Amino acid sequence: MTDALQTLADAIAAGTATSDTEMLSAMRGIFGERYHKRSAQHLEHDRPPFIRNAYGKAGSETEHVAYAGFINPDNPSSGPYGGTSLVWFPRAEGCLIDFGIGTRGLSPDEGILTRPGHRRRISSLRRYLISQGIPVVWARQDPATIGVPVPDIVTKQLPAWESVFKRYSNELYCLAVVPKDDPAKARLVVQAFLDLYAYERGWEVLTSAKDEYRQFIASLNAMWFANPTLEDISALLKTRRFVVLEGPPGTGKSRVAEQILREKYDDNGLITQFHPSTTYEDFVAGLSPDVANEHLRFQARRGHLMEAAIKAQAHAALLVVDEINRADLGRVLGEAIYLFEAESGAPRSVRLPHSIDGEQTFTLPSMLHVLATMNTADRSVARMDLAIRRRFAFVTMMPDRRVVQAHSTQTGLELFDALCDVFLEFAPDDALALLPGHSYFIVPDKDEVALSTRLRHELLPLVDDYIREGYLGPATAALHAVRNQIADAAQIRHDIA
Repeated sequence: MTDALQTLADAIAAGTATSDTEMLSAMRGIFGERYHKRSAQHLEHDRPPFIRNAYGKAGSETEHVAYAGFINPDNPSSGPYGGTSLVWFPRAEGCLIDFGIGTRGLSPDEGILTRPGHRRRISSLRRYLISQGIPVVWARQDPATIGVPVPDIVTKQLPAWESVFKRYSNELYCLAVVPKDDPAKARLVVQAFLDLYAYERGWEVLTSAKDEYRQFIASLNAMWFANPTLEDISALLKTRRFVVLEGPPGTGKSRVAEQILREKYDDNGLITQFHPSTTYEDFVAGLSPDVANEHLRFQARRGHLMEAAIKAQAHAALLVVDEINRADLGRVLGEAIYLFEAESGAPRSVRLPHSIDGEQTFTLPSMLHVLATMNTADRSVARMDLAIRRRFAFVTMMPDRRVVQAHSTQTGLELFDALCDVFLEFAPDDALALLPGHSYFIVPDKDEVALSTRLRHELLPLVDDYIREGYLGPATAALHAVRNQIADAAQIRHDIA
């Protein structure tokens, strides 16, 4: 049996072969089967104000561009409209579906169009559809930008919709072609646009479709937080040699670094951790006191970098530097910064301040790789100096929903999703680095009691600190609401235990 969503997808994919009557019926059909009827204001009217159906004028392309779609219900039932809309344009070749802004401007949807979450989900929608094999997908960087046409590199791929671009190019901010001869792909594209529009409009999803809907919205979040694999990082180390894993707390940066040392370098290397007291003498080379025959003397000794270099004489070795940005890197590296040049050709050498084993020149072996970790949420730590930063390749590690799904409880997954929603929806770009990582939700054997302990004693103190410091600015109120959800869940499970 074909459901209402597939019926609508088929009608859209058919392009001009679908009549205006068939289109209106298909659009109305999703209310009561996928979304609750109360989500559709005035659905009982012959022409509900939130539905636009101008398929019937497809023959006069010079005067009219045929389209159908959903608009803000506060608009009039005909004529120009404002705010965000979900619209599709039929052609014999199929249909172009898009998010757009009415010709009357952002109102009454300024709240949607200017919100960081909408911009981020539109970006994720593009990546999601491309990952699903949809060939032509485009999204504007900022949906609220109007007056900027769809780029020529996009419009030239879609000559059948030339008249659409001539008339509405400035208003479109995300578009894709609905496959005409592939019902499954057509459903996928229509569902993606429709469910995201439903999310922004707050349409109530019926129980039968709720799991599919939630999974899709969660997948958009996951697209924004896509993480590299161990193989990706290892391959980067081989080509760039010096790599930094950066990201919020609890995203497994140290664990991944240790795993790469163990699995990709056969434990050939060493691990050190930087802190504010780390010195050049600790990391590169220096003098250390040596008591012999009751006399104090000093002798030159190798630091962690030189020790790791010895391990890289015959085989590839990895030096892991945990929390690299907690030290004063200019002082710690000294002249050794000259050595960190992945593409310099011949290995570089520097002259040491002290002779060690008769050698005063130090060369960094080409088989020595450095993998560092950096916590981007710690605002008490200064940003890395640009001269040092350019010598490293950076990999961002963000919270991973798949890890939570595999190693936490249903409650943990729901709280993780709630936190992601708040950060994606409201947080400024620089505050995304504060999103607590997946490790805060991982518990052995999906133990609810263990989860309660982690929530109460690890996650809640972190979130409270964010709120107290006002790190999320205007998003603080929304974060506080999720904070209460976390506290309630922790208390309920603690009481049960």
